[in-house]
This record gives sequence, C-alpha cells and structure tokens, in this order.
Amino acid sequence: MADKTSKTTDAAAKQRIITHMNNDHQDSLIRYLQYYAQLSSFSARNAHLTDISFNNLTILSSNGTPHTIPIKPAMTSWSEARPRVVAMDGEAVAGLEASNITVKRYKPPRGFMTVVFVACALTYMAFCRRANFEQGSILYDTLLKNVPSFANFCRTIQPLLFGFMVVFHGGETMWMVKGRLKKHTVRIFSRVWWMWVLSCYVEGLGAHVRFDECVREEKARNEGLKH
Repeated sequence: MADKTSKTTDAAAKQRIITHMNNDHQDSLIRYLQYYAQLSSFSARNAHLTDISFNNLTILSSNGTPHTIPIKPAMTSWSEARPRVVAMDGEAVAGLEASNITVKRYKPPRGFMTVVFVACALTYMAFCRRANFEQGSILYDTLLKNVPSFANFCRTIQPLLFGFMVVFHGGETMWMVKGRLKKHTVRIFSRVWWMWVLSCYVEGLGAHVRFDECVREEKARNEGLKH
C-alpha cells in the first residue's frame, strides 16, 4: 500500500514538473536543446518536455525527434528538480552566451516613435518604384501633380533612397535577430519574433530601443519576484 502511494506521489510530482516546464519555461527547454543537444534555434524552437527521471530529461525538438539530456549529477528526489534545472539553464545560458532574460512580448511604437514608424512605412510605399512619381500614378495624380519639380526630384532619387533603406534597415534587422532576439530566446518564427523583425525592417533603430526597454522591464520584474 505504501509503495502504491509512493508511486502515485512520484507520478504526480513528475507530471507537475513536466507541465510547469512546458507552460512556463519553454525558453529553458529551447536552450537545453541548443546547448546540450547542439541543435539550431530553428530545430529547438518548439521544444517540448515529454518525460523526466532522476537521471534524464526527454525533450522533443521541432520535428518531433526526442533528445535525452542527462541530469548530472543525478537527482535523488523530486525536491531537487528545481535547483537542478535552474543550474542546467544557467550553464546553457553561459555556454550559448545568451541571457537569462527572455522577451515574450512585442512593444509597439508610441508617441514620436509612432510618427517615425509611419513616416518610414509611407516612404517604403512611395519609393518602392519610380512609377509612383510619374503621371498616371495615384500618388502623382492626388498629391504631386501641382509640384512637378518635386515629383521629378523624388523620381530621380528613388533608386538611391529605396536602396539605402533596404540595405540599412536590413542590416539593422540582422543586428536585431543576431544580437537581441537570439540572445533573449525569442522563439524563431513565432508571432512575437515576426513582429520585432518586421517592425525593425520598417523603422530601424526605434525597434532596438523598445526591445531594450522590454529587457529592462522584464529584468526589474524578475528581481521584484525575488524579494
């Protein structure tokens, strides 16, 4: 009877750990696969814990392949699970040169940043092709027909300006992906990942500023939970 009760308690403890890790700490599971199983961020993006024992974690990668991650040293009771997985995550963070601050949300532009975002978006739309500054286009016929010299100027600089924006903002977007999204375990190709990427491609530096604000806010929140 005692053995049966013990097994039931162990099963319940195991299931609580699995549910908690999948619901609240998928970022750690992603880092486990990246560091201990040497998977790419793409392959690890949908990490899902399926089993845990005193010796191992079994985590599914994005294509459904199970990966066994050893727990060293092995646990002797379920009460050791929390400090052990936290320590493993700390090792993974250090090994990946990542951050233990995970950004799980997108912060939209506000105030002046909204003006900049809209201005950049409209510039992309207007300067995406030269024909927009020629007679017969909606832009020319509605806004520029009374200022033909300005329309001609815009037509002249269109390839240079559009090319500059694509290259410059493209570089800033790569910087965002490599230097911020990856570092802070923003799940690649997730909704939040795409919102930061597209926002950065449109507006550039403003997205970096807001992302750093999210990091500071999340860090302050985590420190507050410790007290």
